[in-house]
Amino acid sequence: MMSPPNSSKRYWLSRHAMSLLTFACLAIYGAFIQWQWGWGQLLSQWSKVGAGTTIAALVLLTATYLVRAQRIYDYFPAETSRRFLKLFRLTQVHNLLNIMLPFRAGETSFPLLMRSQFAVPLPRATAALLVMRLLDLHALCAAAGVGLVLGAENRGIAWFVWIAFLVSPLAFFAAKALIFRHLNSALPQRLEKFLEEIEAGIPADTAGFVRAWAFTILNWGVKVIVLAWVLGLLGVTPLTATFGGALGGELSSVLPLHAPGGVGTYPAGIAAGAVAFGAAADKVSLAAMAEAAINAHLLIVASACVGTALSIVLSWLPSKAR
Repeated sequence: MMSPPNSSKRYWLSRHAMSLLTFACLAIYGAFIQWQWGWGQLLSQWSKVGAGTTIAALVLLTATYLVRAQRIYDYFPAETSRRFLKLFRLTQVHNLLNIMLPFRAGETSFPLLMRSQFAVPLPRATAALLVMRLLDLHALCAAAGVGLVLGAENRGIAWFVWIAFLVSPLAFFAAKALIFRHLNSALPQRLEKFLEEIEAGIPADTAGFVRAWAFTILNWGVKVIVLAWVLGLLGVTPLTATFGGALGGELSSVLPLHAPGGVGTYPAGIAAGAVAFGAAADKVSLAAMAEAAINAHLLIVASACVGTALSIVLSWLPSKAR
């Protein structure tokens, strides 16, 4: 029996709906930027940064993807042993899908890819991803908190509070058994399986958890500092606002309402974070901040594309060279 003529077309559209939505949003975003500022004027802002600084920022941001891959490599040592480049390529595909697909749909690719490429069971990969995302959120806030500390009147107390927050995951791990025991007794029984999966996603030994925490701090510390540095060079002031902008942009990318490619939501997050951390909110300042925010977003997308291209090139190396 032959299928209706339009059935294959409808199937193709339904299968690629998310990709089509992403490309449509990117096209509309590009047209809006051209209408509002003009791509020439917007990209001319990079002359304030300089070619050398731009390349350095791009290299540092790309290097954070290697750190992320190393964290996962360390998280699943038995499954990923001696296959780091394959894992690096997987993490870059996952990262690019996270950036380009809306509503955090790209996150679902990680456990699926880990199962297909490294035979990691779905529940274990999902639980590990959840724990890593909690560590990411903590490290992101800690990195951005440096801006608040630098702008605090009493820096001694501010640094003490910041350090206490920084090492709080280590204290949580030390009390892990006690915390989960209390949660199991306090929460409804239907959440018991969920808590078991979270606990399964936490490294079993102290050394493993410390390494995961350290890789996370390194990753987000570098990323936030580089973004704050670039935002400052693009005219965002004061210093605390550059850290707030970096925090706002990255927080927007982990929220459920993340737009395809981060178009609109990432720059808006930068602007909101910068204003919350002390940037001027008048019309002229907001217009200049919008340009800086869009350029910072373009830098993030460029680094993701460079990281993906690097992972593809490295995958061409002969197996003995890996």
